[in-house]
Amino acid sequence: GKKLGFTFNNRNLHNVSLGQGQEVIAEQVLDLAAKEGHWVILQNIHLVAKWLNSLEKKLEQHSEGSHQDFRVFISAEPAPSPESHIIPQGILENSIKITNEAPTGIQANLHKALDNFSQDTLEMCTQEKEFKSILFALCYFHTVVAERRKFGPQGWNRPYPFSAGDLTISVNVLYNYLQSRSQVPYDDLRYLVGEILYGGHITDDWDRRLCKTYLEEFIKPEMLEEGLLLAPGFPLPGNMDYKGYHQYIDDALPPESSYLYGLHPNAELGFLTQSSEKLLRTVLELQPRDSSTGEGGVGTREEMVNARLEEMLEKLSDEFNMAELMAKVEQRTPYAVVALQECERMNILTGEIKCSLLELELGLKGELTMTSDMESLQNALFLDMVPESWVRRSYPSTASLGTWFADLLARISELETWTGDFSLPPTVWLGGFFNPQSLLTAIMQTTSRKNKWPLDKMTLQCDVTKKSREDFASPPWEGAYVHGLFMEGARWDAQAGMLTEARLKELTPAMPVLFIKAIPVDKQDLQGVYPCPVYKTRQRGPTYVWTFNLKTKDSPSKWVLAGVALLLQV
Repeated sequence: GKKLGFTFNNRNLHNVSLGQGQEVIAEQVLDLAAKEGHWVILQNIHLVAKWLNSLEKKLEQHSEGSHQDFRVFISAEPAPSPESHIIPQGILENSIKITNEAPTGIQANLHKALDNFSQDTLEMCTQEKEFKSILFALCYFHTVVAERRKFGPQGWNRPYPFSAGDLTISVNVLYNYLQSRSQVPYDDLRYLVGEILYGGHITDDWDRRLCKTYLEEFIKPEMLEEGLLLAPGFPLPGNMDYKGYHQYIDDALPPESSYLYGLHPNAELGFLTQSSEKLLRTVLELQPRDSSTGEGGVGTREEMVNARLEEMLEKLSDEFNMAELMAKVEQRTPYAVVALQECERMNILTGEIKCSLLELELGLKGELTMTSDMESLQNALFLDMVPESWVRRSYPSTASLGTWFADLLARISELETWTGDFSLPPTVWLGGFFNPQSLLTAIMQTTSRKNKWPLDKMTLQCDVTKKSREDFASPPWEGAYVHGLFMEGARWDAQAGMLTEARLKELTPAMPVLFIKAIPVDKQDLQGVYPCPVYKTRQRGPTYVWTFNLKTKDSPSKWVLAGVALLLQV
């Protein structure tokens, strides 16, 4: 079979790459090495989770009576989540641990990207100038898309495993194209790199747009002329040798900042704030759960939970009487259907909240046996987190329990006002819906019926007003006014009526009231607009709602790279 041993520094070294069926071989090698004083490398032990307990016993067995030169080296990939930490504690405690962390920042990663090539690579193409320029641009592209992950959802809606292999294959494709053609096929290159080589990882349409935009900015005919900027203050270098490019990175690249990614500095502030909150939340979860708060505190854990529980039960109103509401509706217009659907969803959520809180109250009094669900609810109330059973019946939210519950009461109040006579409110709180798309669809359905337009040939037009919610006393004749939206990545200039640069430290400025109306698809004006995605929360991704076209005097690509989006909650 396979040869496992070779000599390294005058020592016998056995290398075992673990996988299905390799466990028996590994045990035999360990037994031999322990006896003879050899070294053993066990690679990829994360692939043999069921065998790790046997490995722990085997290592414990060889810890005494083995040859003094016997050593075992183990490698594994980082676990993606705490649940995937499968290496036994005994192995970890008895080993010397070394981690290999990838470099951070544009400069280190750009050097690393360029390290995949050599002087020979730069000289292998007949179209040398074009090849070198595009290769360096691809290295910068690779660095930016890989490092952009650190900005969270504003960087990428979902994280993707871009690797050095994507870059080297892209350069191979570039070489083959340039060797076989006299003209640089920019469109073909952008398509292959953006849609297949890197795009093959991407599952979100908005992330695909971002990847495509980067390539449109970096790889274009103008790159062969002087002055094309890869980032503010960082022009594409001219024709240099391999060492020259490395030196250029050290000399010309501006200091690390979010501008190098096309993002606003607020993106970094937001990311660092969320990271800090996550760290503090983790520290709070590690606090002892059975002790009192000590002097100056507000009582024991149980007393705190009981106080919060009673406060919630007191503030929570009765469920909506669906039979009465159905009888009150004279005509089931699209808007009335939306209101009824929201009331039904709210009843399911508030019913679960009341039921679980009353159960926990009895459990704390000793009248019911505490179950695991009740303990989970108690922990969540104490840690100011929304309980899991409520989250499953709720709407997406990143808020703490106190903020989330206040938001819930506000939603109930809005629904009570709307269902008073089922007439559309002067302005609608779009973020107050379980399903915001239902209101937007109702706007199109109402206009479609009124004007006898085919629904599949209609779209929504978004006009940003200069007014706030209080300035409106009645709904529009057609469409709806909506409020409660926030912008991330930029801000809205109400006087100029268009997108503009965000102000520092204003992470999510509020938007004025928006006028949403339905129009035929062929009547929409797509000149000078940025197609802005709307999300329910800052987590973006699966919370996508709709796309509103917002006016801009700058190129839409600027806002794409800045990760500009509208949010219904912050």
